[in-house]
Amino acid sequence: MTQCISVLGSTGSIGTQSLQVCKMQGYSVCGLAANRNISLLEQQAREFSPKKVCIYDQSLYSQLKIALADTSVEVVCGMEGLLELASMEEADTVLNSVVGMIGLTPTLRAIQAGKKVALANKETLVTGGKLVTRAVQQYHTALLPVDSEHSAIFQCLQGNQQNRIKKILLTASGGPFYGKTKGQLQNIRPADALKHPNWSMGAKITVDSATLMNKALELVEAHHLFRIPTERLKVLIHPQSLIHSMVELCDGSFIAQMSKPDMRFAIQYALTWPERSAVGGLPQLDFSAGLHFDFQLPDRNRFPSLEFAEEAMRCGGTMPAVMNAANEVAVEKFRRGEIGFARIWAIIEATMHAHHPEPQRDLETIRNADAEARRFAEALQ
Repeated sequence: MTQCISVLGSTGSIGTQSLQVCKMQGYSVCGLAANRNISLLEQQAREFSPKKVCIYDQSLYSQLKIALADTSVEVVCGMEGLLELASMEEADTVLNSVVGMIGLTPTLRAIQAGKKVALANKETLVTGGKLVTRAVQQYHTALLPVDSEHSAIFQCLQGNQQNRIKKILLTASGGPFYGKTKGQLQNIRPADALKHPNWSMGAKITVDSATLMNKALELVEAHHLFRIPTERLKVLIHPQSLIHSMVELCDGSFIAQMSKPDMRFAIQYALTWPERSAVGGLPQLDFSAGLHFDFQLPDRNRFPSLEFAEEAMRCGGTMPAVMNAANEVAVEKFRRGEIGFARIWAIIEATMHAHHPEPQRDLETIRNADAEARRFAEALQ
């Protein structure tokens, strides 16, 4: 039977590549959601003929509704619209690739509706990891990683019992500024930070890669996805981005997942799991082309993001949500030219230092901590 997919964040980098995979696999698309890009969302709606589309920015609702008036596509908006798409009866899988903490609530709604969730929104697990993993168990559904690193770990763990795992190693390209001095980092401009050496990604995640905050968020995500203690999670800088992550087993052997740096590998595996598909013609590694693999430990002095993640996991509760909120605010300030590159870390550190974590009792507790952290971070210069 043909799968039906609902794609949240369909106009972003992951969303557009997800639709490419749906096309290659012959999957139908029943829902599409975007933040503000109504021109691309309209194009996607006309190409894939979903039952519903959602524009998150409610001020654009009327414009999109008029644009699609000659179709049978139902137009919805805002968070309520996202939640409708996350729980559509027709959807077998909900692929969540929205950016930021707003992805948490739709993920929970999709799980509660019994949908298989392909998760590219790492903030879901960073901010509400305990709530999400508890819901997955309660509603007996699957949460499948779309991030290339977590997909790699997920694939490496197939057939290995938890007690055989000694360590999980997440690889990181290091971003465009790895190796620069502290002085050089002071003069980074937003346009420089948006030039990733290996991956084509959205603006926010590209800046996160440059600060290594992307890897910090992935550490917290891996902690919840794979139920691995913090001390058994490690990061290695691997500039070639060919090995996407590794697992060290109890006997000292390693299993690594390798492919070209193309997100469609991870997206396709999440959508076809537990099967693999030979359809699609994704780019292949050529081992006769003199491939080489370099690894080094991250420089935590110049790039302190991993320290923040480890502190957030030690504190637990609402602290990871606060770290994430402060980062989102700081990245936006940097992109608007209001602060320098290195101030991103200073804002995150100050916001975390000011927070007194509470247990993740419910969604409201997380939202309150997120809002408080954003107010604090916005006031910093």
